[in-house]
Amino acid sequence: MLIAGIDVGGTFTDLVLFDSRTGQLIVTKTPSTPNQADGVLDAVNRLNVATAQLDRIVHGTTVATNAIVQRRGVKVALVTTRGFRDVIEIGQTRRRVPDTMFQSTFRRPEPLVPRPLRLEVQERMRHTGEVLTALDCDELERLAETLRAAEVEAVAVCFLHSYANDETERHASEVLSRHLDVFVTHSAEVVPEHREFERFSTTVINAYVSPVLARYLDRLADRLQGADCGGPLYTMSSSGGAMSVMQARRLGVKTILSGPVGGVQATVFVGAAAGYRDVISCDMGGTSTDVSLVRDLNPSLSSDNAVESFPVRTPQIDINSVGAGGGSIAWLDVSGELKVGPTSAGAFPGPACYDRGGIEPTVTDANLVLGRLSPEHSLAGLVALRPDLAEQALAQLAGQMGGIALPHLAEGIVRLAVARMATATREISVRRGYDPRDFTLVAFGGAGPMHACGLAAELGIARVLVPLSPGNFSALGLLTSDVRHDFVKTRIALARDLAIGELERLFEGLEDEARRQLTAEGFNDDRVRLQRSLDMRYSGQAWEVNVAVPTPTSEGSVLRQLFDTAYAAIYGHHGAASEETQLVRVRLSAFGVIDKPTLTVISEQAGGAEPVAMQRVYFDDAWHSSGVYDRASLGCGATLSGPAIVQEFGATTVVPPGWCGTVDRFGNLCLVAR
Repeated sequence: MLIAGIDVGGTFTDLVLFDSRTGQLIVTKTPSTPNQADGVLDAVNRLNVATAQLDRIVHGTTVATNAIVQRRGVKVALVTTRGFRDVIEIGQTRRRVPDTMFQSTFRRPEPLVPRPLRLEVQERMRHTGEVLTALDCDELERLAETLRAAEVEAVAVCFLHSYANDETERHASEVLSRHLDVFVTHSAEVVPEHREFERFSTTVINAYVSPVLARYLDRLADRLQGADCGGPLYTMSSSGGAMSVMQARRLGVKTILSGPVGGVQATVFVGAAAGYRDVISCDMGGTSTDVSLVRDLNPSLSSDNAVESFPVRTPQIDINSVGAGGGSIAWLDVSGELKVGPTSAGAFPGPACYDRGGIEPTVTDANLVLGRLSPEHSLAGLVALRPDLAEQALAQLAGQMGGIALPHLAEGIVRLAVARMATATREISVRRGYDPRDFTLVAFGGAGPMHACGLAAELGIARVLVPLSPGNFSALGLLTSDVRHDFVKTRIALARDLAIGELERLFEGLEDEARRQLTAEGFNDDRVRLQRSLDMRYSGQAWEVNVAVPTPTSEGSVLRQLFDTAYAAIYGHHGAASEETQLVRVRLSAFGVIDKPTLTVISEQAGGAEPVAMQRVYFDDAWHSSGVYDRASLGCGATLSGPAIVQEFGATTVVPPGWCGTVDRFGNLCLVAR
């Protein structure tokens, strides 16, 4: 069986091919293209493998994310209950971006649906699901004519309390679909949960991006079919599971983090094999750095998310992104202070040293000036680096700073990039009650291993793990991810008011739906895994805590103990015994288990590693003589001491003075501070 994982990044498209017959993993890269489908086909073609032999392709894409960030989604209309057209604009009093908390000039982003396209119909439902005012179908048909005249490309239907009874909302969607040849989605199929603002926002985003993603997936599927690709195509979801193309076309909002979650999944996969259960993943590419905390091999999942300040209530792996990548541009603000990012040179024109027309200094240019990248070692075998162009770019910035020495400026640029990454890491660790010093930092991406030790030192982390082929690590994660579907049922009630066995009946209903879905996708019962959880809170609180529960589900005092424990893990304490608990939602995650690759045990090597060359590298305001090592020649047990540079296809690992490394049996480079 041949399985391909393809991760489309801002700079490179990465591919990992797994051959189950030989256990071999083959990696390659190609520059990302404006039309991502071209980059995917380029990567497949570089493998020299007949596409007809591919049994499955799983890929991560930024199409949906880019559509929101660049405001390039389709023209959307909102159809809602009379009196609620402005919910998506009124929003909430809280600001989702902490840096804007005290900005007097802050303005909310413009809604994705302008007010003239927010249309109301006469219907009303109670929170219990009881219909108070029936839907007027004649009014809805007249509204469809208005939408046709407005030439909208998608419609989001969001009625009040549809999470309790979706019949009216579903019927309205069917009527509109019959009268309009456009994409129609409704909130009950996207996120059947209470809280109108979040539910409306998520559904509008789904309508905004799904047609864009569908066009891309159709184009990619046609290209693959034209290349005689035999296997099915899957897309990575934000919750860490693979989705069929049919699902992704309907629920594009669930692919917002399609690319970054692959790296988290790979971190879990390698961490489980190598014996590291508490890890922080750090994926630094050309445009951004994505960090995530994994506790006991379980990535943190969140439903309280946002993209471009718009709430997204679909389950997502908790990933914090910051605009600090290899292509991040160094610049001076109005006060003359040096800044790095978030603007990136991207793949085109790219850093100045790429010789593609870029003239502004970037983090990659700084590393080349510092000797941490070698001009003899081309990036991914594709990009030859030019030190002279990097020096010219930094020299222009140095001139604006009074003629500062280039190595000193370059080291300052790298330190600022690391500082931004450290801030992002503290937000997913310290701010959530976790001490980063208790974790192992897993560094990957094209630039992650180059900055990992500096980031670890900034956070007090004593151990860094650099996996094999870190530049393609996220693509590996796509191959290790099961097919996943998430189901939810809102049920707001005090725990004492729940009928005996009610939780079990609610879960059984969701499980029946899950099994039907996975059976339709070809998974037998022995390939189905179900995971239950509840959203709970203390009575009077506004926000919930997700609590994993066993099958069959516990009730009474046992359930209370599970909730208290989960609450204390986040906040350091739990409520008094006299405080009542309240159920808010019942959740079920359903997995279709796939065959996964296995990590190959590498041959042993006794003693220290031998460098293939020596290189001058700048650390801590001084030049050092550093050994340069070929990663492919390092066997199990090989050791090295910093300063050292480890080169391989797609990435370079920098080992500063004061750090040493050992290669484990899977080829991971384990770095520790001496």
